[in-house]
Amino acid sequence: MSVTENAPYPLARWEQTIGEGWAGTRPLDDASLRGAVEGAVAALDAGDIRVASPPANEGGDWVTHAWVKQAILLYFRMHTSETWTAGPMEFFDKVPPKRNLEAAGVRVVPPGVARYGSFLERGVILMPGYVNIGARVGEGSMVDTWATVGSCAQIGKRVHLSGGVGIGGVLEPPQAAPVIIEDDCFIGSRAIVVEGVRVETGAVLGAGVVLTASTLLIDVRGSEPVETRGRVPARAVVIPGTRLKKFPAGEFGVPCALIIGTRSTSTDQKTSLNDALREFGVPV
Repeated sequence: MSVTENAPYPLARWEQTIGEGWAGTRPLDDASLRGAVEGAVAALDAGDIRVASPPANEGGDWVTHAWVKQAILLYFRMHTSETWTAGPMEFFDKVPPKRNLEAAGVRVVPPGVARYGSFLERGVILMPGYVNIGARVGEGSMVDTWATVGSCAQIGKRVHLSGGVGIGGVLEPPQAAPVIIEDDCFIGSRAIVVEGVRVETGAVLGAGVVLTASTLLIDVRGSEPVETRGRVPARAVVIPGTRLKKFPAGEFGVPCALIIGTRSTSTDQKTSLNDALREFGVPV
């Protein structure tokens, strides 16, 4: 799927120029390279391009656009830190905070910060949390208090990231897939999702769930456990778990995640979420 969301850009030229800059065959002070990098990051900030595109068909894979991440990394190299002020608050960084939030229809509660080069769709509420460059948060989603959305992470529409949630970021290597949280997901307090894990539409992660690329995800809904990694199925209800593993010093419990139920699709999303939490006793 195309990197472009809304507006026409010279994407092929940008990709080639940025690739040459990344490879070192075009110097950082080259005007065309600077123009391509600045243009790409500005387009990210406006929501007109994105780091990763959703699948064109149901069941497909997300597509990561490595050259867009290269643009972000080159942007850091081209800029030096300077002082930014927001009322009584002061920042010293290479990347300023986002601006024109009212016009974008976004609510940001102090001291919440979204960095330039991220994109918050209309109706997003950012409590005192953080959204890093390259990340995208979908329409109507909530980034709750002290929740963090790492660089290039893709958060869908109507998602709730509860207090203290950690969504990991990734810039290098540029081809690495970012964390994907699809539409209508609920991520419980202090849950952690990193290393390119994909949480599919409507899934519920209970409080304290930790998902990395190597975390064992065990589906216990059937008569036999089914083990997977890196991808939470749509509408799955997940809680923290442990699995016994033998070591030279003895047998110990190793963290895992358990799929214990399925979120209903027969009711509206809010009702089905409440039902799921009550039925399976998921802490949030």
